[in-house]
Amino acid sequence: MDDSALAIAVAHEGAAIVRDRFGTNLERLDKGSGDFATNADIEAENLGPGVMDRLGLGYEAVKALNPRIIYASVKGFGSYGPYSGFKCFEPVAQATSGAMSVTGEAGHPPLVNGANIGDSGTGMHLTIAILAALVQRHSTGRGQLVEVAMQEAVLNLTRVKYTQTLANGKPLARSGNRSATGGWSDLVRCAGDGSDDYVYITIPPDNPEMFEAMTEVMGRSELRTDERFATPRARARNGAALTAEIERWTGTREKREVMKAFAGRGIVCGAVLDTAEVLADPHLRERETIFDLEHPTRGRFSVIGCPVRLSDSPVAARRAPLKGEHTEDVLCTLAGYTPEEIRGLRDKNVI
Repeated sequence: MDDSALAIAVAHEGAAIVRDRFGTNLERLDKGSGDFATNADIEAENLGPGVMDRLGLGYEAVKALNPRIIYASVKGFGSYGPYSGFKCFEPVAQATSGAMSVTGEAGHPPLVNGANIGDSGTGMHLTIAILAALVQRHSTGRGQLVEVAMQEAVLNLTRVKYTQTLANGKPLARSGNRSATGGWSDLVRCAGDGSDDYVYITIPPDNPEMFEAMTEVMGRSELRTDERFATPRARARNGAALTAEIERWTGTREKREVMKAFAGRGIVCGAVLDTAEVLADPHLRERETIFDLEHPTRGRFSVIGCPVRLSDSPVAARRAPLKGEHTEDVLCTLAGYTPEEIRGLRDKNVI
């Protein structure tokens, strides 16, 4: 872990330890590897295929030292199967899971999803699996290997998009911002010339009252009887025309004003907020999802907090640790090194 903006943004908790994993000093930490495994509840790794086994830290080796260990492993395509030896990053997981094929405009190439569903999505699946393994260990006293493949995690997050294909065998076509399942939804332009001056609105086919409310907000009650928009099927069929009619009203109003007006009447919608607007958003600030912290090298900066709320054990976020900040504490408490041994490791550039 370093002190980069990325590290500060994604790591608010945990310990930072620096180790020369692949240099000539690797064997000098072997003493501590066994102690780490013996004292740990969970070991998590996401190195390339076969790396942990080559280091002597694979599941079977660790299990022999600590049968209660929960050994959590992330791989791009899992530990077996035709792709198991292939490496994987976020966009590759999206490409091979079907997620990329359903993202983008019709008639145009697939797009990478802006949200990190491959990295963060896999991490959330792994967390769920670890918690399940811990619960089982309470009953059995045994740990186990927990594996999550990035391809499969993103496939799981994309599963709703497979409804049509599971029913008729045909691949789902890209539909951009429009609904692929009926009803009407689209991105509508608002006042301003910014690239994000839009509001996304959706009118589900089974909620016609939302369309009625929208026409009332805009003062366009005549749209209800317009044959192009009178039914959910008609609105879906004439989506571009309906978007144009709505933009006659939204195009003269700021996106937050549009969101407040529509959402206040029960219409599902949201302003497109860019990353700077999100960090300043008053709703997220009031809920302390976005808040400021002091950092010893970067001063005061904004961070994104934990989205999970627990009434009896709230999460208190702290700054990301500095590079190597907790090396000595971890080696002392978990691996049993003495201060003299740690000094020796530092002198030899092992840590």
